[in-house]
This record gives sequence, structure tokens and C-alpha cells, in this order.
Amino acid sequence: MNTPSKIATGQIRHPWPAPPEPGTATEVAPGVLWMRLPLPMALDHVNVYALDDGPGWTVIDTGFDTAKTRDMWQALLAGPLGGRPVLRVLGTHHHPDHIGLAGWFQSDHGAELWTSRTAWLFARMLVLDVQERATPESLAFWREAGMDAKLLAERAEERPFNFADVVAPMPLGFRRLREGGKVHLGGREWLVRMGNGHAPEHVTLWSLDDNLVIGGDQLLPGISANLGVYATEPMADPVGEWLESCEALAPFARDDQLILPGHKLPFTGLPVRLRQMVENHVGALDRLADHLREPRRATECFPCLFKREIGPGVYGLALVETVAHLNHLLLRGRVVRWRDSDGAWIWQLR
Repeated sequence: MNTPSKIATGQIRHPWPAPPEPGTATEVAPGVLWMRLPLPMALDHVNVYALDDGPGWTVIDTGFDTAKTRDMWQALLAGPLGGRPVLRVLGTHHHPDHIGLAGWFQSDHGAELWTSRTAWLFARMLVLDVQERATPESLAFWREAGMDAKLLAERAEERPFNFADVVAPMPLGFRRLREGGKVHLGGREWLVRMGNGHAPEHVTLWSLDDNLVIGGDQLLPGISANLGVYATEPMADPVGEWLESCEALAPFARDDQLILPGHKLPFTGLPVRLRQMVENHVGALDRLADHLREPRRATECFPCLFKREIGPGVYGLALVETVAHLNHLLLRGRVVRWRDSDGAWIWQLR
């Protein structure tokens, strides 16, 4: 087992320099195991955790529902988890890499699902909503964002990504986690704090007995959680919700806390990381506003916002995040918009 390095004050540190190998676990605190599962995309992994609850385990997040991931879980259950049952799964939020196997743990292993009400409603709604072609609303949303006509035509003929492709069927029943509530897991009392922006009612857990914080994708080191707007709520303001969440969580943050994130490495130095996350988006908004001195479509804002080439593998994420930043500027009265002859929104600094 790797041993952590000392915690420094006022900076971000990673006590473990490398993740656990496939099929193994790293004990990051007494009774708390860190494991990692693969993802078939640019962000190629998700962190999952297991809290020792005596006769069994509480699992934090699950990875995608794929044959490979199920096999890896079977190996983890027989190996690091010692053959003891999973009593409950806690889903930090509704995204597939975090909730994908929750239903499998419920139906095949008898586990109980704990999550926020919004996360459960979104996940169960999406897993039941299977589409063979993109919906008219999605096509209209992409057109309004300025998607290239050729790409839009291709997407109209393709089978879109469906939640059910990588999320197991979710049976009825869950235990709701609420803002400000307390739960006892892994021999610790935890305070529930909700984040927003990356996902609605994203659960974070703050130990009242030691320095652990379960951060999910709300508290990530080094990378920014995607803040996206979709056809389901085209006027949403996830950037504003994200900034509000960072400010709301800041009073609870301490340098000595060990943050267990959904991706990358566990870290300390949360106060400075929260400041970085705010500054990152404030800076992006200011760059975008300056870029909009000339009228532009959302897709024409990629170079300004991301400062790198956007390839096919991340085009969709870039599109929804760009619209999120444009919406925030619009709702704050900093830009105006109108439609061009193709139906795309044109944005310009007020």
C-alpha cells in the first residue's frame, strides 16, 4: 500500500502520486478504499470508493454498465472487498460514469441506493428514454448553437448516445440525501452538502469526525468539470450555479482535508482549489465577452474559450459548455443575441 506524503498548507498536494492498479485498492483512510475503473472516452477513468460498514460495504459511485466493468467489480468484490456484500451504493450524481451500475448492485446484490432526489429522477428518466434518432428538440438545439450543416445532417441520421447504453435498469426505490442532512457511513458522521452546475443536486459528503471529503465531480483537482446546457433546459445557467456552489462550499473548506474526487488523484488544499475553480470560469467569461465584440455563433467561440483545438471526440462537450458560458453572459445582461437566416443564435457584446 502506498503511504501518503505530508500535507502542505496553502497549496494543492496529491498524497498518493499514482492511482491503484486495476483490480486493487488503496486504503486512503481507516476503512476507506479507493479503486479506479476504466472509461472508453477522453477522460478514461472514474474513481470509486468503498466504506467499511462492518458486515458489508458502502460503495461510492460505480462506473459504466459494461461487461468489462461488471467483471472488474466481481474481482474487486472477491479481492479487496473480501467477499463481504455491498449494503448500499451512494451515487454522487446522475451521470452514467457514476450511476451506471447502481441498478445492478440493487437488483443483483440487494444493495440500497442513496442519492439526491434530482439525481435519481434524472437517472431513471434518462435510462427509460431510448431514442433511435436524435429528437427534433436536440436537432433544433444544435442548429441554434451553430453546428456545421454537414455534421448536423449526419447526427440526424445516426443513433444518438442513450443513457441505457451504459446504465443498468434502475428499479424503483432509493433513499434521498438532502442538503444539510447527516448520515453515518464507514464509522463516520458525514454532513451532506449539495453542489450544482456540473449536475443538479450533486452530493458531497464532509466528515465530521476526521478530514475526509467525498467530492465526486464537484471537487476535482487540475481539471474543470464540464458545465453544459442541453436541449432539456436550453436557458439553463450551470456556470452561475457552479460559481454559487463554489462560494457556498468555501466556508467548509480547510487545507488539511483529504478530498476524494470522482476523477484524477485525491488531494489536499481545497480552499485554493475552490478559488481556482471560480477564477477559471470568471476568466473564461471575460475572454468570451471580449471575443464577442464581433458577432459570432457559439461554435465560433471554441478557440477563445478552450484555447486549444477541439476534435470530434470532445466536440459535443465543448458545444454544451460554450452555450453555458454564453447563457451566463446573456442572463447577466452582458451580451445580446439574435437569429441568423439559418436559425443559429448570433451573440454579441452589449
